[in-house]
Amino acid sequence: MDLLEDLETMKFESGIHEEDQSWLYLLGRSHGLMTKACAHATFFCKLLHNLRKLVLEKRTSKCHLTGLREETQDDDALKVGIIGGGHLGKQLAHMLLQFIPIPAENLRISTRRPETLDEFKKLGIQCFYQNASLVGWANVVFLCCLPSQLPNICVEIQTRLGKDCIVYSFVSAIPVSRLKLLLNHTNILRPQYQCAEDLAHIWGANEITAALQDPVILQATCPYSPAGGISLNIKWLEGMFYALLNFCTAKDMPHPQVLQHLSELFSSQHLKACREDEASPLQFQAQDFVSQIYAKNLSQRRPFPLFDLTTVQLKETPFSQYLSNSTTFQDCFTHLYCDSFGISLTKEQEQPEVSTGSPSQ
Repeated sequence: MDLLEDLETMKFESGIHEEDQSWLYLLGRSHGLMTKACAHATFFCKLLHNLRKLVLEKRTSKCHLTGLREETQDDDALKVGIIGGGHLGKQLAHMLLQFIPIPAENLRISTRRPETLDEFKKLGIQCFYQNASLVGWANVVFLCCLPSQLPNICVEIQTRLGKDCIVYSFVSAIPVSRLKLLLNHTNILRPQYQCAEDLAHIWGANEITAALQDPVILQATCPYSPAGGISLNIKWLEGMFYALLNFCTAKDMPHPQVLQHLSELFSSQHLKACREDEASPLQFQAQDFVSQIYAKNLSQRRPFPLFDLTTVQLKETPFSQYLSNSTTFQDCFTHLYCDSFGISLTKEQEQPEVSTGSPSQ
């Protein structure tokens, strides 16, 4: 097929009639949306993976000091399930394997046609058609199905969902408030994207894992970046942080320890990015996530409450103000995001500040 790669007659566009050429922008928009969606989902999983790893390291160190039983990596390894084995599900699986990287035994795919996923089976990934079994096993479940399939899937899985299981939906036609009702579950993330009329011609048609090695494309996928003509509602970023808090709450972790772990996740990148300014480490406070009154009455040993992620993505939170006002965090986040995909930004490549906007359905 490489011999045919540069032949104009073999390209998709060559079969389009002249009067239909104006619709070709939809192809770029579709690829851009999938690239951003997979990149954001992978980044979230990498953050959660790194947080779990950090928590496990702290526990292991404590066990050595106290003589308690040491947990194995399997006790706290991130387990990811994908419902849907179409193009989106396959691209996401490749991203998770390459950029986290998640071990094959910690990734499973449930689809109506598991026989089409031989490439993943050869890697050691379990592929089957058992949605309920999948969600009972996974820490994070990605919904990569059609809107028409979602109601039946929700009926199948809602009784098997643990309260700390994070459901991440790519089904754009179903709002998060409706998902909450269908699943009887509140630990749900659903990114929302908006496309500009003048969509940039940067997305191409390469495989997503290859496309994200291009600094221009990677920066265009950054949640704070308006580049590329596709923007992400920043409420997703709030939901992601509260999802990390929920993970720690499920482990009954005291909130000062949670804040320390979150700060450590970002501090190294923040110092690397701002070394010239001799910046101090980024340090989250309780009032960044809960009201000042609640934070004042929160004892040192108590964990954060279990947050309703659907409400977080629909209403203003204390973290909304933090995201809007802290340019330090925005710079730090951008560096951490790009570094997660193996690309380090220079000062000239940093993105300008972007308005957070308001949630919409």
